[in-house]
Amino acid sequence: MELKKYMSPLQAWAFALGTSIGWGSFFITSNMYLPSAGPLGSLIGLLIGALVMLFVAHNYHFMMNRFHSSGGAYSYVNEILGRDYGFLVSIFLGLTYIAMFWANATSLPLFAHYFLNSFLKVGVHYSLFGYEIYITEALLAVFAIILTGFLCTKSLRLPAFLMTVFALIFTAVILFCSGYALFGHKNTVFSFEPFFMPSGNELSQILKIAFISPWAFIGFENISHFLPEFNFSAKKTGFILRLAIITATLLYIALILLSVTAYPEEYGNWFAYIKDLQNLSGLKALPVFYAATFYLGDSGFYLLLLALFALIMTSLIGNIYALSRLLLALAKNNVISQKFGILSKNSIPVNSIWLIVAISIIVPFFGRVAIGWIVDVTTIGAAIVYGFLSFATYKLAKNEAKRIEIFTGFFSLVAMAIFFSFLIIPNFFSKGTLSSQSYFLFSLWAVIGFFRFHSLLKNDRERVYGKSNVVWIFLLALILLLTLVWMINTNRSAIENGILTLSEYIQGLSETGSNLETNSINFTIALHLAFKNVFDANLMTTLIVILLFLVTAFIIISNTNIIKKREIEHEHEIYKTRSIAFKDSLTNVKSKHAYVDYEMKMNQEISEKIIGEFSVVVCDVNNLKWVNDNLGHKAGDEYIKEACHIICVIFDHSPVFRIGGDEFVIISKGYDYEHRAELLQKLNKVSEENKGKMGKVVIAAGISDFNSETDNSLVTVFERADANMYIRKKELKKQDFL
Repeated sequence: MELKKYMSPLQAWAFALGTSIGWGSFFITSNMYLPSAGPLGSLIGLLIGALVMLFVAHNYHFMMNRFHSSGGAYSYVNEILGRDYGFLVSIFLGLTYIAMFWANATSLPLFAHYFLNSFLKVGVHYSLFGYEIYITEALLAVFAIILTGFLCTKSLRLPAFLMTVFALIFTAVILFCSGYALFGHKNTVFSFEPFFMPSGNELSQILKIAFISPWAFIGFENISHFLPEFNFSAKKTGFILRLAIITATLLYIALILLSVTAYPEEYGNWFAYIKDLQNLSGLKALPVFYAATFYLGDSGFYLLLLALFALIMTSLIGNIYALSRLLLALAKNNVISQKFGILSKNSIPVNSIWLIVAISIIVPFFGRVAIGWIVDVTTIGAAIVYGFLSFATYKLAKNEAKRIEIFTGFFSLVAMAIFFSFLIIPNFFSKGTLSSQSYFLFSLWAVIGFFRFHSLLKNDRERVYGKSNVVWIFLLALILLLTLVWMINTNRSAIENGILTLSEYIQGLSETGSNLETNSINFTIALHLAFKNVFDANLMTTLIVILLFLVTAFIIISNTNIIKKREIEHEHEIYKTRSIAFKDSLTNVKSKHAYVDYEMKMNQEISEKIIGEFSVVVCDVNNLKWVNDNLGHKAGDEYIKEACHIICVIFDHSPVFRIGGDEFVIISKGYDYEHRAELLQKLNKVSEENKGKMGKVVIAAGISDFNSETDNSLVTVFERADANMYIRKKELKKQDFL
């Protein structure tokens, strides 16, 4: 069965927008954008990031009009750059989609935490990574995951309809609330100043916001997975993608401005308010909701609540749709089991959707801290995916001489390389963007990808993998770089904690009126413990880095051995095929293919003037047609075999080629060349003796010697020998039995 065409342009826009902006948009404005760059820096950074994403969108549009399959960037890279690159893109694209799906599913307990107080904080609970996890909250997220999976397996049109409705709802609500806060009230006392963060370089603040744009917009390209499901031309995808990015940018800007249009009266400006958010609770801890409620009362609160719910739902549906279509494409290419490529009677990849659900229902029980680490890495994953997509665009456009796409592909590739460097290298433009745990998790995911690639390579009967070393080098470099950054950050945290512990100890002594002299033993113990913690942290991280490197090295060596073994097998098969092709099946001498190959080699030697002396003997078997017509083709075959036997016995030091039904060629060198006249005379004698005898073989032969002064190829020598053969053939023409 094939995917059905049902999706309209409006629904495609809803999927592109609804997947690219989710729950995090309500909180990233006050938790990351404003604390990093202020309102003006955030706006400029967002606009720069959106501009780069528009270039990426153009690349997607270019690809979508050439490849009409699901799988998005994976399928395009797979087609243009090869299976190795395609696999690399698939593991990061899959991680990005499923991480965003998890983030929005597990945001529902936070939803309840902020707006239902402690309604779900009851029953069994436990602590993980310092985060309190209640079973009731985890079950709410599990319920949302299962419900989304059930909804998406039962219908195509209903999820698409809901995506459209929810996308229109949150777009209208956010723009209305922000517009009213900015223009619909009078006598406001609030100020947007300071426009940037007071501390730090303004340019670096802008760049930091711009460089995380892959995270802000990831998902806009998800409609590239639904191409077979469009009921409209792919030519419209460019407009849809651009509109989704522009709409998402406007919504982010609206939320940023809304967050700074109002703040509690105890704070002098938005900066003081945002800086103190971690110490606040309730409505004040949510600047977007606080501002909407300030201007619109409870109506503003409930409107934003509806918008937030719509954002969560569109993210859940959009990500599970995109991921299921990606799995569908992977199954068709045998990257995963083919059962995940099976469609239901409604043309829905049901098995893929339930696989996503089965994996995802475990995640809520790890808590928001662990999920936050995973979500962090989606920014790197998006930069990698967009980078390879841009490279594939550049390569295809160069082959097709498309100047615009050559530029957009190259520009996007460079931009993603810069973004990638900023994200994984701390202090490149600013302090580390990701948490230490995120670096480790991403490197671990790369190792898992290595294992999966090893499995594919091992079972690759079609030999489509292992053709590019770039993929291995990239993964290895990524693992080493990320683990080293993780080790540095972890060790630095251990040192900072040790210094903090000693500072607190000294401060405690001063508060009690004691001094280090009288408490030297205790201080020595405290100092020893601080150094021990640092040493233990350093030892642990070093051992883990070494372990990951050894595992990776083992996989690379194993992969190399597989490829070497495969190359040997391939060479053996080529040799076997070549032997069959170069051997005449009837006479077992060399075939016409072998003669053509031999001729090319000899011509090369002639052109390089390294050829030695040789002669060409052309033989033609007389009376073959008569034998075939009167005695049958079986007798004719025996006649040819007997002729071949005579030639081979006489010219036993030379290669013999059968280049036609009754025509043979001998290239005489060495001994046979030196005795060529005697050997030809011997062959002529046999033919003379057999003349006129029924069934006896008569062979006409002509010879010519290579002349280094006049001959510039083998063919000229052959033509002279062939002419001499026809002269001899006329001499033998009359046969007694004809």
